Amino acid sequence: MRVLIADDDPIIRLDLKQMLENLGYDVVAEAGDGQQAVDLARETNPDVCILDVKMPVMDGIEAVNIITDENIAPTILLTAYSDRELVDRAKAAGVFAYLVKPFKPSDLPPSIEVARSRFEQNMHLNNEVTTLQERLEARKLVDRAKGILMDEHKLNESEAYRRIQIQSMNLRKTMREVAEAIILAKSV
Repeated sequence: MRVLIADDDPIIRLDLKQMLENLGYDVVAEAGDGQQAVDLARETNPDVCILDVKMPVMDGIEAVNIITDENIAPTILLTAYSDRELVDRAKAAGVFAYLVKPFKPSDLPPSIEVARSRFEQNMHLNNEVTTLQERLEARKLVDRAKGILMDEHKLNESEAYRRIQIQSMNLRKTMREVAEAIILAKSV
């Protein structure tokens, strides 16, 4: 698994890199600030990003926000701070795990594996939602086109639907495309 790490302290970054490599992970990028972490995440497309909270230029939570919004990778915050305000900000940013320092090397694999698994589940759900939205939109267009055919040709609903269906097969176009053409023709 490919990992990006971000911490403004080079010693901590080196320790974390060695821990991860000893656990069999491939550290593909290292950043010293949040902006660099975002840029490297975009560039390297890692499987998971581990970021410190307190960093210059852009803090880890702001970086998590961007990485999450762009669906680049799941993020784990690794920090010495566990106050409520930071945890709430981290949750709102979409972080997948929150590890408080000091931690043991054995704490990393479960967090990484769970974060990656949750990220993949979220991606799958987002794809399903997009598909459902597209199908709903197509259904609305077909219903509108049926209404137009029913009014113009004095058809019942099933006859209007069947006309759209036949036209779709004859033209080798989707029912949505046929419905859009009917609606467009009506508006002209």
